[in-house]
Amino acid sequence: MKQSYTKFNLSVSIFKEGEYFVAYLPALDLSTSAKTFSQVQKRVQAIVQIFFEELQESGTTEEVLENLGWLRHRKQLQPPVVVSHELQEVSVPVFA
Repeated sequence: MKQSYTKFNLSVSIFKEGEYFVAYLPALDLSTSAKTFSQVQKRVQAIVQIFFEELQESGTTEEVLENLGWLRHRKQLQPPVVVSHELQEVSVPVFA
């Protein structure tokens, strides 16, 4: 049986931690890392694919996505939209 696909625009934050690039997808609460920027971009595609395959296999797609804040729009679940991504100065207690 042929697999059908749908497309979503998902917000991905990619940042550097030491020698690694880390990608985080808030709409799925997933992250991955790699040594290069292009590798981490490829891994994002892979983890999203695996994530949805696992949801489909377990029959929990709607439940999990709704718990992540996805909303139904015209019979299809849509991811939450990031409305701002900014640096913000905060004060925290000093830690050692």
